[in-house]
Amino acid sequence: MELRTRTEKIVGALQRAYPEAKCSLEHEEPLQLLVATILSAQCTDERVNRVTPALFRKYRDATDFAASPPGELERDIRSTGFFNNKAKSIRGACRLIVEKHGGRVPETMEELLELPGVARKTANVVLGNAFGKNEGVVVDTHVTRLSRRMGLTRQKTPEKIEVALMKLLPREGWALFSHLLIHHGRAVCDARKPECGACCVEKWCPRVGVK
Repeated sequence: MELRTRTEKIVGALQRAYPEAKCSLEHEEPLQLLVATILSAQCTDERVNRVTPALFRKYRDATDFAASPPGELERDIRSTGFFNNKAKSIRGACRLIVEKHGGRVPETMEELLELPGVARKTANVVLGNAFGKNEGVVVDTHVTRLSRRMGLTRQKTPEKIEVALMKLLPREGWALFSHLLIHHGRAVCDARKPECGACCVEKWCPRVGVK
């Protein structure tokens, strides 16, 4: 089956299986999503969601984060891991948001990538989920594993995987596709023991690398 057609079949099956698929990081506005996404690096979304309610009550806007005293923000996010680097990124990003963007999270890829600690993955999360803009595909560990396992790409780096997936999918479906793969990766397509017998896309999946 031609790759683009097979991809359409996979997307359709995943949409039927996960009709409520959406960003699992809890947030109410763009800055909260930006901060939560930075915190999610090498940390589960579940743990981030346990930390952010109190965090967002304490730090109400970019000015609050930017002005946080040394050591305090670090303590507040300690349980997410790599808290020193994450605090540095959050403060730096929020300072630039205040100084250059009037306290509002910018809405373009170029401006987001100027923020400390923000690469394409984080920028795509914010653009796709806070602003409804499909500028790229979020490539995390689930998307990397499943897109290769399903034979959608042979690329190995997130940057090249993103380019390959963007060519296969309609632009309006870029953000949703990441959510679908993430949900499927958590529910069925486990890294070590995928439940292929219970998989809704089994008939279109070559199971690359699955023994």
